[in-house]
Amino acid sequence: MEEQPNGSVETPRTSRGPGVPSPPPGADELSAGRAGSGPGDAHTWERQVLEKLATETLREQRRTRRWGIFFKFAFLAYLTALVVPYLHLGTWLEGTTERYTAMVKLDGVIAAGKPASADHVVAGLRSAFADEASAGIILRINSPGGSPVQAGQIHDEILRLRKKYPDKRLYAVIADICASGGYYVAAAAEKIYADKGSIVGSIGVLMNGFGFVGLMDKLGIERRLLTAGKHKGLLDPFSPAKPEERAHLQRMLDSIHRQFIEVVERGRGKRLKGEESELFSGYVWTGARSLELGLVDALGSTGQVAREIFDAEKIVDYTVRDSVAKRVLDRFGASIGRGIVGTLQERELGNPRLD
Repeated sequence: MEEQPNGSVETPRTSRGPGVPSPPPGADELSAGRAGSGPGDAHTWERQVLEKLATETLREQRRTRRWGIFFKFAFLAYLTALVVPYLHLGTWLEGTTERYTAMVKLDGVIAAGKPASADHVVAGLRSAFADEASAGIILRINSPGGSPVQAGQIHDEILRLRKKYPDKRLYAVIADICASGGYYVAAAAEKIYADKGSIVGSIGVLMNGFGFVGLMDKLGIERRLLTAGKHKGLLDPFSPAKPEERAHLQRMLDSIHRQFIEVVERGRGKRLKGEESELFSGYVWTGARSLELGLVDALGSTGQVAREIFDAEKIVDYTVRDSVAKRVLDRFGASIGRGIVGTLQERELGNPRLD
């Protein structure tokens, strides 16, 4: 330090060399404040910063780990929702000595892609027959009918399974309704039970549609239909019906009806008591009247058959259902398009149905 003429002392400036800027005003004071009053304070400040960084890093790792656990559980729940509907309860009961009644439900319209499709019902029946612990199988039917093809596939598979497992009995139990295609399936069972108020029968075939020719004439609308094939426009609702096409379709319906009659006669045999003109006219009857006509064997419910006939009150449901994900997709969007297209095709093409 140098003493000035006025007696003050001047602190020498540190040489920084050319081009090195001087520290901003207050920098020395800030450093002094960080350093504190002792030599260990600078190290304390650095340690606090490091501890804060470490703490934040640990918190971030915990958050990441929690989200990872959440997504794993969500994926597991989704996978479970997809798989569980295809697991039959009977597979969990293998090896037990307890006997029970196996049940497969046929609910709703019999059609491809529906819960009462041949794929679903047949899969459930195969599992029920194959389970050695089942005392017998109940096919619980609550259906107004549907596709003759789907009903025929279920019917034929029941006959095959009964032949493959001769010691297993399969009885059909009717809930609210067993009409047309539903009864086509029931005819394959060894016995049929119904409630006295059940609706049974409708042994017939129908094909329906609409015709707008008269309306188009009134509105002055001209139908322009081009086809390759004389009868390719069969049942076009905007064209007049042709007598030869009506005759052709009637022969087709009569043929399917005859197949239906043969199935019922083969399944029920001498138990049928009514006149053919009445039984196969398309009429429906109550369960009580159906018993008199020989269309059912006795009055009873699912629980009664399991408890009193199979002597196995416990019932295990083998019904195959769509996964939760598929049901959600069907409800929100996918089924809308299929339903519209299916309705238009059904109305315009007049698909034959057992209902």
